[in-house]
Amino acid sequence: MVESESPEYFIRLALEEAGRAARRGEVPVGALVVRGRRILGRGRNMTVRGSDPTAHAEIVAIRKACRKVNNYRLTGCDLYVTLEPCAMCLGAAVQARIERIFYGAPDSKAGAVESVLSFPFERLNHRIEIRGGILAPECSIILKDFFASKRRGARAERWPSG
Repeated sequence: MVESESPEYFIRLALEEAGRAARRGEVPVGALVVRGRRILGRGRNMTVRGSDPTAHAEIVAIRKACRKVNNYRLTGCDLYVTLEPCAMCLGAAVQARIERIFYGAPDSKAGAVESVLSFPFERLNHRIEIRGGILAPECSIILKDFFASKRRGARAERWPSG
């Protein structure tokens, strides 16, 4: 596998999206929908700015990818996200027929893969292969720094460029 096809490569790009979210005061989570080597959708959390509780990075990326391919099914696509998906985002990935999900940091508050819930894929007609822990330290630190900054009342100064 060449570097541009590795999960780490795409998680790094998702981290850039997370950095953009942080600079806008959003919880720094980034996501990409990829088919082969082609990025079909990029997303970052936009819940605060959009006053939309469904505007998680994964949902934003899935929506963009669906518009790009003009189809609500994303067969053959992978989802890369910096944080373990919640139940809503996993549900959207199932509905879109995402093939695989790669994520970085676990989410002890809302993670639906392993941290808080264990999504019941065995009961569904579509199963997604999931692999977590990719660049977990990098994905965790951006969140820790963001929330530490919020607690200090300071504006975030250092986020991944992009």
